[in-house]
Amino acid sequence: MDLQLNGRLAVVSGSTAGIGFAIAETLAREGARVVVNGRTQGAVTEAVAKIGHGAVGFAGDLSDAARAAELVRKYPDVDILVNNLGIFEPKPFEEIPDEDWRRFFDVNVLSGVRLARSYLPGMRRRDWGRIIFISSESAIQIPVEMIHYGMTKSAQIAVSRGIAESLAGTRITCNCVLPGPTQSRGVTDFVEQMAQTNKVSVDQVQKEFFAQVRPTSLLKRFITPEEVGAFVAFVASPLAAATNGAALRVDGGVLKGAF
Repeated sequence: MDLQLNGRLAVVSGSTAGIGFAIAETLAREGARVVVNGRTQGAVTEAVAKIGHGAVGFAGDLSDAARAAELVRKYPDVDILVNNLGIFEPKPFEEIPDEDWRRFFDVNVLSGVRLARSYLPGMRRRDWGRIIFISSESAIQIPVEMIHYGMTKSAQIAVSRGIAESLAGTRITCNCVLPGPTQSRGVTDFVEQMAQTNKVSVDQVQKEFFAQVRPTSLLKRFITPEEVGAFVAFVASPLAAATNGAALRVDGGVLKGAF
């Protein structure tokens, strides 16, 4: 299927590894001109080399307003914005201090809000654009072990819907994508460590995870970043014009119900 992305300029925040890298790689393969982002120049250079297809890089923490403004100055005419930058950290609710709540909001929510606000005027002038927030199934099924993270994922759904409402009647869409448990680098390292500690196979750890921690999963395995990347690429394409203001699940069936 031709996703009709040739020549579109896309920024994917937090895209040197995991889901972000897979999104950037898929968009580039489909013909988009992709700006890869990460905090360090080394990671960005390595990711750009792996992706190829004319990808370029921007090193900098986009939760910092000054660095975000620098990105916008360097690449002002962005057609596709994928807000993937995010952090997580398991911590009991009683031990989450005020500064953690602010930090998680700044990185996971405000970074995307800031970029969307900066790029929307250009999208309005061209009457075409795609803004996508990478949320999580944790937005609906708040993880008790990291409530502050779940809060930011829920906030992304609210923000994306509000932006979409403000764009009614235009050819600009704003959506939120909710991946389920995904085989990112951090998850892979965790599973391998658990397997070594408990002297069992990686497959056994995965089986126990979905039996005990995510029993509602219909997939019964970790989603691959590439599966999420393919889904996001479609949402970013002209073919997805009728998909707007939505919370889109690519969660392996973890979430029960019609939502």
